[in-house]
Amino acid sequence: MSSRKLKIVCFACNWVFCDRTQTAIDAKQKVPFDVDVVRVMCIGRIDPVIILEMFQRGADGVLLVGCTPPDCHFVEGNLYAERIVVLVKRLLSLTSLGPERLELRWSSPTEDTKLVHVLTDFASQIEKFGASPLLEKRTREGALLNIAAAKNAAAEFRLRVLTGRERELTENVNVYGEKVSAEELDALVDEIVKVEFVRQKIHLLTKQKTLSVKELAAIIHMEPALVLRHIVDMRRIGMVALDRVEGTTPFYRALEV
Repeated sequence: MSSRKLKIVCFACNWVFCDRTQTAIDAKQKVPFDVDVVRVMCIGRIDPVIILEMFQRGADGVLLVGCTPPDCHFVEGNLYAERIVVLVKRLLSLTSLGPERLELRWSSPTEDTKLVHVLTDFASQIEKFGASPLLEKRTREGALLNIAAAKNAAAEFRLRVLTGRERELTENVNVYGEKVSAEELDALVDEIVKVEFVRQKIHLLTKQKTLSVKELAAIIHMEPALVLRHIVDMRRIGMVALDRVEGTTPFYRALEV
């Protein structure tokens, strides 16, 4: 492994922080590697796009630290944080980074040094995975495309709605008296995550240059028939448009969304 220090970004709830913790971190007394700690008012308010952007900027690992359940200054902030992390992990599993580089852990304002220990343990865990694939020349181009697609997918309206309403959808009945089970919702979210991820990859690729279905299929390693299905749907919702036809081969370009 190179001499470069691993880069860890930590979003910590303001209510689990204390002055002695900050002093220990600033002094680098117990925190190995390069760690940036960002204090937020509530960990449940973190935008999933921000988490993915940290990876896009070269972070080797991202840690969220919130109030130990059931404690939360905003009542349900830690519950929302759990849903956000599950969503982002699903997206990371589709990239070359992997979901293990993101974690959510709990701490308490009554435990002055616990946050330092949590950071130390997480940094040691990330050391096992090594540097981010985005820093390796051999894998950089594909890794950057994947993380950009994941970030754009996280911003999509459907995923935001499902993440925000997960508890409501599984605990309440609809107008027909039906209740969605946790397993059914998980399967639905998984499917939407995969669909949005592929669409965003196609959108990013056709934003760079016009491409045919066959060319797209070769780049994203997918059957042309499946790519064509995505193209049809993306044309319907205004993500791509037909640019030209060469012989019998259509070429597509991205539209601004």
